[in-house]
Amino acid sequence: MSVTTAVFYLLAAVTVGSACGVAFGTNILYSAFALMGTFLGVAAIFVLLGADFLGVIQLFVYVGGILVLTLFAVMLTHRIDVQVSNRAVGRLPGLVVVGVVATWMIRVALGAGWVQGQPGPPAPTTAGIGDAFLGAYVLPFEVASVVLLAALIGAIVVSRKEVKG
Repeated sequence: MSVTTAVFYLLAAVTVGSACGVAFGTNILYSAFALMGTFLGVAAIFVLLGADFLGVIQLFVYVGGILVLTLFAVMLTHRIDVQVSNRAVGRLPGLVVVGVVATWMIRVALGAGWVQGQPGPPAPTTAGIGDAFLGAYVLPFEVASVVLLAALIGAIVVSRKEVKG
């Protein structure tokens, strides 16, 4: 096993562990910090795989923007503790679904004919991303930009205070 493979497995384990901390955490603040670990792990995997631009964008957008927004929202809102009367409700069906999906994913992964080859030199990812956004995926790119613009306008309309006169 090469050093790169070992580092990849280590980063994948940290990322999955942090994601489990998000999913199973009882304190929302700790879950937000575990989410930061997940985002950092994904960014590190991007960098390790040669997609340095995507790794930096992952850091800026998710860790720098979305996570900070989430932490401010958690810290500035009034939290009400909710008491759950029965914690076992829905646990067994959820475990069955997770077990079936995990078994199916493992069978597909083990049954796939993985091609083993030598990796080529890492190519810059920015040119390929730009060509894809302005070529084959121009319509989804423009639709996403219109949806984000509509969300921004909606947030402005909702947050505006109405002047009574």
